[in-house]
Amino acid sequence: MASVFSINVNKNGGVPKNSIDKTFIGKYGVKGDKQNDLVNHGGKDRAVCLYSLEIIHLLQKEEHPIFAGSTGENITIKGLDWKSMNPGQKISIGNAVIKLTRPTPPCKTIKDSFKDNYFNRISEKIYPGYSRWYAMVIKEGWVSKNDKVVIN
Repeated sequence: MASVFSINVNKNGGVPKNSIDKTFIGKYGVKGDKQNDLVNHGGKDRAVCLYSLEIIHLLQKEEHPIFAGSTGENITIKGLDWKSMNPGQKISIGNAVIKLTRPTPPCKTIKDSFKDNYFNRISEKIYPGYSRWYAMVIKEGWVSKNDKVVIN
């Protein structure tokens, strides 16, 4: 069963994002989190950024210094088949419902999470199935660590 491993925010913006126990997911973002670059982050179609704990572990085995929240994801999920993610999928997390919009393109802001600063290691175009995902909020709600994650 998939669940929330970590909820990550940074009230000043940027990365890394720090783990908290609970937050509110709203139409335009995650309570307690700020995006410094509103051209490329945030907004209705990019309200939440998700990533996979299992992918993080695979990258750590490649000696990348990545950890939950270091690449700017708001929710780190464990136990979800990440390679099966597709735009339009609806996911229930806590009492919120989100819809995947697109893979999140990597940028140089997250370079410190990667050996030799190779942040393109999580580019969907170069390494399919390794990207973070953006999602829009269908139903606002509270999300807590260890909440069940269900693809609807």
